[in-house]
Amino acid sequence: MTTPALQRLRQALPGCHITLLTHENLADLWIQHPSLDAILQFKADESLMSVAGRIRGGKFDAALVLPNSPRSALEVWLAGVPERIGYARPWRNFCLTRRVADRAEGLRMRKRSPDEIRDLISSDAASSKPKPAPISAVAHQIYEYLHLAEALGASSEPMPPLIAAPAQELQQAAARFGLNAENPPARRPLFGLNAGAEYGPAKRWPLDRFITTALEIQKRTDCRWLVFGGPNEKALGEEIAAGILKGAGENVSEKAPGVINLAGKTSLRELCLLLKLCRVLLTNDSGPMHVAAAVGTPVVVPFGSTSPELTGPGLPGDTRHQVLSAQVPCAPCFLRECPIDMRCMTGIGISQVVEAVVQAVKS
Repeated sequence: MTTPALQRLRQALPGCHITLLTHENLADLWIQHPSLDAILQFKADESLMSVAGRIRGGKFDAALVLPNSPRSALEVWLAGVPERIGYARPWRNFCLTRRVADRAEGLRMRKRSPDEIRDLISSDAASSKPKPAPISAVAHQIYEYLHLAEALGASSEPMPPLIAAPAQELQQAAARFGLNAENPPARRPLFGLNAGAEYGPAKRWPLDRFITTALEIQKRTDCRWLVFGGPNEKALGEEIAAGILKGAGENVSEKAPGVINLAGKTSLRELCLLLKLCRVLLTNDSGPMHVAAAVGTPVVVPFGSTSPELTGPGLPGDTRHQVLSAQVPCAPCFLRECPIDMRCMTGIGISQVVEAVVQAVKS
């Protein structure tokens, strides 16, 4: 969601050398990104002074501090960067030379308490309390970063997120995972499926519904499913793949089975490239959702505990992406686990998701 700001910054400062500081685990997202000249990586356990030293070595003239954390501002202050721009926040304002005020349209995510959720879904509340005003499209997180870039002269006009996926890399990734075979079954359209969400179970549409939905879509489109997931989701990927194979009457020994389980088997860079090869991604609200949108792949996502208005896929209003919601009064709650009955997720039906995926492929 920072990439539109970086792209606008590049447009505003075409001759400027731009380096991105990022965690080493995320560096693959930025390979060959047209807005960047260099990537500076840090490790998870790296000390504050070590990171500041790395920044100091770059002899930068200015730092645009995208995170709101005290540490991110302290690092560039200790590094001695002359101009330091970021949002005004307690415990870090003294580190910034330019403190940017919050946007009037911006909203902060607030977790609801279990008691508040129960109150919201009670019959009395439903009948007596007015419905909250809809959240503006310009509340999206993309606009928060664009507003910061504006402080360095960049345009705040939105544009789609971008992760680079060059053709040569795509061909290599396809070959690595056996997706470019010449026999006709291998030329079936590739659809992606991501049933995990590391934040917590409140973000996850029920697993059995993913499997049933995937089978129905496969009947209608003759697609092959690529199942994605992180290292902690290997078992989840195996369960999904087994369910699809069983339902379709296939087995993994076939030359081109209708599902390939890639959960825990790809690097972050390979995930970017394989998502680009997919015609559509069916996913929970998750990192792969954002990556798919940024490489240009349409996304279908059931939203429950989180807000698509704040962190939905791609550019707000992009009709390529289908965001589904049960419209329950307790959502978004922003909790990791649902304290009641997961109605925000169970209220999204299989047929609704099937039609959304089919429509996304046709668009």
